[in-house]
Amino acid sequence: MKKYLFIYFLCIFSFAFAQQPKKSVQASKTKKAPTIDGILNDEAWENADIAKDFVMFRPGDGTKERENKKTAVKITYDDEAIYFGAILYDDTPEEIPLQFTSRDDFGNVDWFLVSLNPFNDNQNDFEFVVMSTNSQADAKVFANGNEDFSWNAVWDSEVSINKDSWVVEIKIPYSQLRFSNAPVQTWGVNFHRKINYLNEQYVWNYIDKSAGELSLYAGLINGIENIQPPTRLNFYPYTSGTLSSYNNDTRFDANFGLDIKYGLSESHTLDVTLIPDFGQTAFDETVLNLGPFEQQYSEKRAFFTEGTELFGLGNLFYSRRIGSSPIGYYDVEENLQENEAIANNPTNVNMINAIKLSGRDKNGLGIGFFNAITEKTYATIKDTVSGTERKEITEPLTNYNVFVIDKQFNGNSSVSLINTNVLRNGDFRDANTTALLFDISNKENKYNVSGNIKMSNVREDGENNAGYAGTVRLGKISGNYQYYFRYSRNDDNFDIQDFGFQRRNNYSNFYSGISYQIFEPTKKFERFRIRFDASLRYLSEPNEYTGNDVELNAFFITINRLAYGANIEANIGDQYDYFEPRVEGRFFKQQGVFESGAWISSDFRKKFAVEANINYAKRYTLNNYYYGIEIEPRYRFSDKFQMIYNVEYGKLVNENGYITQLENEDIIFGTRDVKNVINTLSGKLSFSTKSALTLSFRHYWSPVQYQDQYYVLNKEGTLDPTSYSENNNINYNIWNLDLNYTWQFAPGSFLTALYRNSIFNEDDLSYIDFGENLTNLFNEPINNVISLKVIYFLDYNKLKTWL
Repeated sequence: MKKYLFIYFLCIFSFAFAQQPKKSVQASKTKKAPTIDGILNDEAWENADIAKDFVMFRPGDGTKERENKKTAVKITYDDEAIYFGAILYDDTPEEIPLQFTSRDDFGNVDWFLVSLNPFNDNQNDFEFVVMSTNSQADAKVFANGNEDFSWNAVWDSEVSINKDSWVVEIKIPYSQLRFSNAPVQTWGVNFHRKINYLNEQYVWNYIDKSAGELSLYAGLINGIENIQPPTRLNFYPYTSGTLSSYNNDTRFDANFGLDIKYGLSESHTLDVTLIPDFGQTAFDETVLNLGPFEQQYSEKRAFFTEGTELFGLGNLFYSRRIGSSPIGYYDVEENLQENEAIANNPTNVNMINAIKLSGRDKNGLGIGFFNAITEKTYATIKDTVSGTERKEITEPLTNYNVFVIDKQFNGNSSVSLINTNVLRNGDFRDANTTALLFDISNKENKYNVSGNIKMSNVREDGENNAGYAGTVRLGKISGNYQYYFRYSRNDDNFDIQDFGFQRRNNYSNFYSGISYQIFEPTKKFERFRIRFDASLRYLSEPNEYTGNDVELNAFFITINRLAYGANIEANIGDQYDYFEPRVEGRFFKQQGVFESGAWISSDFRKKFAVEANINYAKRYTLNNYYYGIEIEPRYRFSDKFQMIYNVEYGKLVNENGYITQLENEDIIFGTRDVKNVINTLSGKLSFSTKSALTLSFRHYWSPVQYQDQYYVLNKEGTLDPTSYSENNNINYNIWNLDLNYTWQFAPGSFLTALYRNSIFNEDDLSYIDFGENLTNLFNEPINNVISLKVIYFLDYNKLKTWL
């Protein structure tokens, strides 16, 4: 192990980054800022240098821009902001699509993108996008090329459409960027232009799609001199009111709070949320979970999605743990005494406050610190005879903490150290995890080695349990042919569940794969990729074989924007499941499964478009199979109104699954049919680029029907008939409807009105049909919520001027 670590760290200092030829443009400083009106007639633009000679990014590779679709970009700056003026020539302006969209939603539009890197480190870009309707999008770009559109800056833009072009004018205040205070600076930059009806995307500085990430291929802005990073202090005060009613119980809640962003240095920002309010967070797409593993939900609270890229390294940070169910939620029922009943047991813990500090300096050193505190939570227990009540702590005062150091170098490599810590007051469970990560590519971006070493420590009931995990991956990451080899191992004590998400531990798995893809279009295809993957799986302790998997998948996108694909997946021989029995050391032996699927997606530029997929799976000799189909039609009624409907139907027949463990330690299985019917409807009516009404609806129905004969799991992992007989049928319903109006009434300031109704029902009527089920569902109490929230953006620099 020490030998291999030495080799990895030797690579860190020996690899050199090969610079690609870069275009450059000169920025000129102006004494009078241009007016942002989409007309480049200001004095600031008269002598500005021009970035021109764009080349094709997609579908071609470096082809010169069309003569009648050229692009020219000018840059100027002053002491407050940097400005971009782009002329996007088009001799058919009537072809420019103009679908109104909300922020960060591209839709059917042409667009212009500025990718800005003030530190010129080839790894950390800011993206600013302006649509042909003047809708905006912005994102931070990670070192791996992923874009985080949850990041929202406050900047200004305007668009005008002329007889031979459309024009974009942009102002990006320095307060929204991170840069050094050097007297003379060179920034990285690239510009993208999308011509939607031609399905063509052009870029200023050429990008080699076959090697490395896009940020490696930025051009340069020269001539930025004598600018100072401003005081980056922003306030987001808010107020909200919520009226909720459920089962004849109505209540009103009013909240006031404040979020603060403060630039501690030219590179690092402190975010604080005081008295947080997450009442308008979108609903979760909950499903019935019959398996042994926890269901994972996406984070939808803005504070935990924006600016958290450092904390996500190593997959140790699952922010949904903060404010989730109390750690002692299920212990309350076990601790009930005679004649006691639970009067109230909160399902969620309230967060008191949270802070996050993050940033990266000009040398590529990123530092992140996150801390959140949740309040003490009680369950109320009532004596049914005397009527007296007592309280039991289900979650003590708890502190969640993350610390990250991430060093990027050579434009394509990084080494990271992450620590997460959960401290609960008193004699409750505490947890600590530390991980070392590395991701290193050679100078040509042809080969890559990456991996991690993780250590966990959980203290509970006076005992420490330490565990470890690790992964190493080697692969070829460029060119038409790419391949990889990976090994991952977790011991049976590795546990990150207090702050991370971990579906399972105790495995020792081998993976490999090879793929072929094109980067230049053929006569028929814009892109396609064919990939083959294989895995071999074992337990870590003891070293027992559990299964294997081979998979072949492919996708194709035609020149006319029709996308489709298919996959085939299979297991060879028997598979051994050590988790379905829910008892350590026991396993469930099953035959392998053959799976197949196909999907298709039509051209979204058209008013009507549709996506569909179909799947089928079957065990080799048993009559256990699955089939499912999903169809999603969408129709754009106008540039301001669009509806999307999705229906999904799936049925799993004759599945053998865990039910319970009896007091005599028998593990009971049953044979069941599981049906899933999911209907979702979403729509948006845009009144302008700043104001829209959106609809989100979802009904999830899952009936589970068991056969009369049940089974006991024997020591050989197979099933024997048993006399056990209980009704385990399930009829599970989730209904959610959100109607949301959002108005951006000032830069960075929003008014949001929400109406929500939701229904939940679970019973054993799994035999009823869809219509009868709906009738029964609407007889359940409906949870209705009406909420109004106003957030106002205050920039300290503007506030100081006003005062």
